[in-house]
Amino acid sequence: MGFTLKVEGNSTIELGKTSITGVKVCMDIPKDSNARSTDLGSTITVTGKILTAVDGDPFDGTRQLGQWALVPAESADCYRKVTAEVVAASQVVRKYTYPNAFVVDYKEEYGDVEGIGTFTLVMKQKKDKMAQVLVEGGYSAS
Repeated sequence: MGFTLKVEGNSTIELGKTSITGVKVCMDIPKDSNARSTDLGSTITVTGKILTAVDGDPFDGTRQLGQWALVPAESADCYRKVTAEVVAASQVVRKYTYPNAFVVDYKEEYGDVEGIGTFTLVMKQKKDKMAQVLVEGGYSAS
């Protein structure tokens, strides 16, 4: 199974199967509701490895993710289109599209034993744009 992430805004950030180790998607529905609530949200968490570009390898987009996390709320660029794909056996199992996502949390961790850094990126869809979130899948990967 592999994962891809594409973040589109003033610049495009792309992370591929070699970098991403996990994707977690949550539909945030209030647990204290006695009926279907209109107050829902959606969170996507992406985890992976921080890779160093060597000998013509593609540039590591995790630095750009960290820069996006620092964009202030006053800037329109804090909201970006995020597409995450889950691919297995050349089939797109799921494709999630968040057209107005923003960073909730970004962490990088390093250790002298592992020899590689890891990152965790938590994003949410802008609440008033929830109807625009797309969940697709079940077709051949391109």
